[in-house]
Amino acid sequence: MRHRTVADLMTPEAVVVQRGTPFKEIARLLDEYDITAVPVLDENDQPVGVVSEADLLRRQIAKLGATTAEAIMTSPAVVARPGWSVVEAAKTMEKKRVKRLPVVDDSGRLIGVISRSDLVQLFLRRDRAIQEEVLEEVLTRTLGVAPSAVTVEVSDGHVTLTGSLERKSLVPIAVRLCESVDGVVEVVDRLSYLRDDTVHGPAAPE
Repeated sequence: MRHRTVADLMTPEAVVVQRGTPFKEIARLLDEYDITAVPVLDENDQPVGVVSEADLLRRQIAKLGATTAEAIMTSPAVVARPGWSVVEAAKTMEKKRVKRLPVVDDSGRLIGVISRSDLVQLFLRRDRAIQEEVLEEVLTRTLGVAPSAVTVEVSDGHVTLTGSLERKSLVPIAVRLCESVDGVVEVVDRLSYLRDDTVHGPAAPE
């Protein structure tokens, strides 16, 4: 199974500012593009910080007057890599309490921005697409389960598995793999099994 990465979901044409961009210009860009933050780039197109709405408000409340991005920005910038999983990006946003992450390549140059709203797109996947991935990738290709053995129903990202697997040990594996499919909100396990391979007989005497 191939899970979508930051590179798949990021916005490549990012709105950016330079160190010397003035306060009012930053505020105008946030309003014009309906975004909550902009990366601040140096002369090598590498993010050195981020200016957010919160940074602008703090500066305004402190009544320090108009200034530049370099004086307002939160630094260093918290960045993401294009090969990160969406889970890794989401965890970083949560840990650092930010809504957007500049995405940089191996040289540290900005190549895009990923936001919380980009990550939400995962949960807008069509139920049919989720159902097909569970059936074809998880059950048939990965676990070798016959398509007729398990029924997969998907409603608003909620997956219900009904049917019978060959071995009991496969049940939690199937559930876990289904939970990892992009767009899945919850997995309801109604699976049975033909053979309990988790019970071991008494050890042979020495």
